[in-house]
Amino acid sequence: MSLTIWCNATFNEAATRLLAEGTKSHRLVMAAGASRDVLVAGRPDPAMAQADIAMGQPDAAHCLACRQLKWVEVITAGYTRYDTPEFRETFRARGSIFTNASGVFADPCAQHVLAMMLALGRNLLASYRDQLTDHSWHYAERRYESMLLTGQTVVLLGYGAIGRRLAELLRPFGMKIYAVRRTVHSEPGVHIIPEEKISAVLPLADHVVNLLPDNESTRNYVNARRLACFRPGARFYNVGRGTTVDANALLAALQSGRLGGAYLDVFEVEPLPPSHPLWTAPRCHITPHTAGGRLDQDEAIVRHFLSNLNAFERGETMTDRVV
Repeated sequence: MSLTIWCNATFNEAATRLLAEGTKSHRLVMAAGASRDVLVAGRPDPAMAQADIAMGQPDAAHCLACRQLKWVEVITAGYTRYDTPEFRETFRARGSIFTNASGVFADPCAQHVLAMMLALGRNLLASYRDQLTDHSWHYAERRYESMLLTGQTVVLLGYGAIGRRLAELLRPFGMKIYAVRRTVHSEPGVHIIPEEKISAVLPLADHVVNLLPDNESTRNYVNARRLACFRPGARFYNVGRGTTVDANALLAALQSGRLGGAYLDVFEVEPLPPSHPLWTAPRCHITPHTAGGRLDQDEAIVRHFLSNLNAFERGETMTDRVV
């Protein structure tokens, strides 16, 4: 079965060769308006009208207009532009498939959160700041204020591919893990709770990890009301989407001293403006949307697509299927 595969993603040389080799039995069409910025929606491309498969960041409305599309794979974990009732219902009605690349970014994001938990718990960032500044020797402060993850409690807001991988990484520490998600079913070692019970578990948490995607139901989800439920001294981590957090409420929680710390990788406006008060907020640590990064990212994305292409050809179960 020869298929026409349209792609508007730009990859490094090795990944480009891998894609060409892996699709050589099909027709690969590269869009004229390809871009490396996956956060920007792709432009409609007439070449996609002949495609059976679209890969990259195709324009969502154009996907709906191209009725012959059998499968679309976006090369990101997030898929906000496609997460609408119209898109889902249209694809289901056609029997078309929509997948994302959550599996590519699950390990990097999970390890990123674990790294920050350990760094904050062991006072590594504070000691590094001393090394860069006055070389002061805060022996008692650093030693006796260091904490263990062992036996602590984590609440995960969202429980998809990243949440599952993070739970696996945290399990050896004997942590109690709660996860809030829409569909409630049992998970080994994780207490899945419905959203209406979130106010009951937030006060138990030493760590609250936000993994929520951006959609109408999640915007400003972490707001002043929910932050007020946090246990004093709890730490907050965001590797979901910046729009899911009320930045002003978060800033107030940090300035009041109620929040023990915040680690933020994503923001509503990126890059975060240099004058934004979160840069200088107490106990706030920022990385520039790098939690999902990995050295082999391009190759991993292509391997994910090719694995799904093989499953698509065989009529088998595809990885990270959304619709």
